[in-house]
Amino acid sequence: MIRLFDIFFSALGLIILFPFFVVFYLLIRIESKGGAFYIQERIGKNGKPFGLYKFRTMRVGSDTEGLLTVGERDSRITRIGYILRKTKIDELPQLLNVLKGEMSLVGPRPEVRKYTDLYTEEQRKVLSVRPGITDYASIEYVNENELLSKADDPERMYIEEVMPNKIKLNMKYLKHYTVGEYFRIIFLTFKSLVK
Repeated sequence: MIRLFDIFFSALGLIILFPFFVVFYLLIRIESKGGAFYIQERIGKNGKPFGLYKFRTMRVGSDTEGLLTVGERDSRITRIGYILRKTKIDELPQLLNVLKGEMSLVGPRPEVRKYTDLYTEEQRKVLSVRPGITDYASIEYVNENELLSKADDPERMYIEEVMPNKIKLNMKYLKHYTVGEYFRIIFLTFKSLVK
């Protein structure tokens, strides 16, 4: 049932948002060299890798300098990129991942292999479902970049504090994997974005 909702809402979203996608595409291309989309390998259901789509918010090649972004002090982010990240618009191309079946609208946010390789056996349970665009952890850590920017060692903080806490929140969804919980998280996400 959840998969049917994913297909319907992602297809509808792509149709409605297409004109805005064109505008964002042009703004990104005008501001900096490179394509408007960024595809990064993430780990999906059952540990299977896939290419996650985003609007490009950094200068080309910036990911070689580190995988974490740290708020406004990260000079790799473009001007339009700051706006896209702040409003979460950069995540919208993931509707394509949802339509393809690689992701769901709701589920644990997919990580890069560098971090999933650090999961304990218990934590790996989050890989038993399709990853999602939003989840309880996305709502709780909506300002994650700003939080990391205040740390002396952002990566250490992410690995030792943020990532384990996010996985605990993901487990909450896994224990209540229902259509009702699916819509509850979507509602809470919109509420969080409006705030």
